[in-house]
Amino acid sequence: MTTVRKIIEDKAKTEVFTVPINATVMTALKVMDEGNVGAVLVSENEKIVGIFTERDYARHGELKGRRAEETLVRDLMSTKLVMIKPETLLTECAELMYKYHVRHLPILENEKVIGIVSIRRLAEALLAQDKGTITKLEHYILGSGYGE
Repeated sequence: MTTVRKIIEDKAKTEVFTVPINATVMTALKVMDEGNVGAVLVSENEKIVGIFTERDYARHGELKGRRAEETLVRDLMSTKLVMIKPETLLTECAELMYKYHVRHLPILENEKVIGIVSIRRLAEALLAQDKGTITKLEHYILGSGYGE
């Protein structure tokens, strides 16, 4: 079974993007755009206290009359963080995302966030894992190099 550590090792860029709790939503959106990510962690006094996502903005921002330039991240962020470890299985990540209705799982190692698994990256990794299993089964069935 594949673990989150495999995602970390396979991904060339594992930078974690953060914004301070008193940052404006516009600042957070710019960080997300520059990093090409869908979420940023929110910090206060060097401690992670929440997560702000594109979805938070879509659901609780402009549609409710909150302007990005004037609204603070603290007013829209989620404080419900579901953390995982590098040893967490990919299937467990999927279960956690489903159970807690989240799309991003911060990865915690030695009390430090070392990355974030997004639902997209998880789906890609699960598909790759399944493809490998299917290929092995095909080789076995066809008798063409199962052990390779």
